[in-house]
Amino acid sequence: MQHIRGIAILKFTLLAFPGRALAHASEQGLVLLLPTDLYTGAGVAAVALTVVALALLPGGLIAGLFRPVPLLALSLRKIQPVTSMLAALFLALLVWAGLDGPSDPLANPLVLMVWTVFWIGFVTVQALIFDLWSYLNPWTGPLRLIRRCFAPWRYASLSPALGYWLGTLSFLAFAYLLLADPAPADPPRLARLVAAYWVFTMGLTVIFGPRWLRRAEGFTVIFRAYSRLAILGCNAGRLCLGLPGWQIVRRRPLPLSLAALCVILLGTGSFDGLNETFWWLARLGINPLEFPGRSAVVGANTLGMIAANVALLGVVAATIGLGLRVAGSRTPLGEGFGHFAPSLLPIALGYHVAHYLTSFLVDSQYALVALSDPFLTGADWLGLGEFYVSTGFFGTRSSVRAIYLAQAGAVVIGHIVAVLVAHATALRLFPGHRRAALSQAPLAVFMIGYTFFGLWLLASPRF
Repeated sequence: MQHIRGIAILKFTLLAFPGRALAHASEQGLVLLLPTDLYTGAGVAAVALTVVALALLPGGLIAGLFRPVPLLALSLRKIQPVTSMLAALFLALLVWAGLDGPSDPLANPLVLMVWTVFWIGFVTVQALIFDLWSYLNPWTGPLRLIRRCFAPWRYASLSPALGYWLGTLSFLAFAYLLLADPAPADPPRLARLVAAYWVFTMGLTVIFGPRWLRRAEGFTVIFRAYSRLAILGCNAGRLCLGLPGWQIVRRRPLPLSLAALCVILLGTGSFDGLNETFWWLARLGINPLEFPGRSAVVGANTLGMIAANVALLGVVAATIGLGLRVAGSRTPLGEGFGHFAPSLLPIALGYHVAHYLTSFLVDSQYALVALSDPFLTGADWLGLGEFYVSTGFFGTRSSVRAIYLAQAGAVVIGHIVAVLVAHATALRLFPGHRRAALSQAPLAVFMIGYTFFGLWLLASPRF
């Protein structure tokens, strides 16, 4: 029955959405032919077994997993102004291409760099490997240049009471553009938005200084949070290598506003997958085979994104609070939330990789072509020659199975790392291994359930 249903959905989807067929629909149709129930059960079992193993293993062994290995003394601060200026110049060229370049989103370098290279590829590298944003932030270099050209001035103060909430609002505005805006890939419109945001942020950075970037600029805030997950990081002036999340375990708890953003990253990423499913459209009373367009679901997707984040914040806070109570801890909920909310970052990254993998496999090829010939003049700046975008890996069951398993693996590994990070954090807060394990029981149950949700999301029919 599942095979027949998968074939039927594939045929109807290909007919109804010819523009999406190569990039997404055919792959999803073949996913429905895979034994996804078996894979889902295996993934959930892997996370559950990790929870059980952590409760039985010695605490010292678990804490030792997150002890980083020093590599070398490293200081790259001197090159930051140069790399930042180069990033700002490259961004200006992309805006120019957005205004005067091809109107086709799959041929315009600005659209492809923003939604594919930056939001998919760069975020993954930033969160998994190293804090590149510190060097490619397009505002720090221009700020230093402005201060050199003019007499230095005293920055205005930014109220500490604001915390990181302005940065959270900035990220939510970007998420709205991604999830609910009717035309996020229109090149001239995107170019105007990017230019306006750069000028707006530059002006406020001139007024408030670098603290505006650190606390109120959405991308800087989320990238600094994600950098805590990277395997490479600086500790006591040395470049160190460790398991993903070692920087979360070794650092102080986050303030409430920044801890909440860690949860919002997960909630927004989860809804980014949910709003494409047939299940979501059924809740809205829309036939997915007669989808009226993004403009018809702007309000529903906006409310859905807000509701998903509010609900997730409530559930996470409740599980952390319950864990503290079970462990007999007097730690305030806000402090406990600051300790354990960052442990959800591996799950958010796993969802990010899983959700965007298929898009990246195709659109990264378009990005190469667009960078090689940004204005469709016949140029070949990258020396690609006769280059054709391939989507053949969506056409066979074996290749789709490999892609699906990579996506499912990202989700499962993200949850396993999250469980490890949360448990290692608990070992720092509680003197006994038993109390640490008890404090993690409610959060562990949540993570097991969320694993099931993530794998169900991967296997669900979507348009």
